[in-house]
Amino acid sequence: MRLQDARQPVLSLESRFDLAYNAAHAAALSALRAHGYRSENRYLVFQCLEHTLGFTPQQWLLLDQAHKKRNLAEYEGELDVTTSFVDELIDQVDVLIAAARGITPAGPS
Repeated sequence: MRLQDARQPVLSLESRFDLAYNAAHAAALSALRAHGYRSENRYLVFQCLEHTLGFTPQQWLLLDQAHKKRNLAEYEGELDVTTSFVDELIDQVDVLIAAARGITPAGPS
């Protein structure tokens, strides 16, 4: 639902970015948890995508970059995103969600 909303051009660019970023984080966190891991650090869920979903560095680095932009906005009040960056992020989150839906949760050890 968040990703659907992020595609709405009537929303501000900042809102679209926030919705796409949060959808990405939720999907990446679910992939991490499906493999039996937890993290208290938001950025690790993206850096672990290479291991949890087989993402290439090019795929997860865009999400990591979005995380850095989110932190600047959250802690410094500076959000520097372009329409093309948000559109690319939305496309990558589509791939992430599809990949996360295809994993089988790890059973108890």
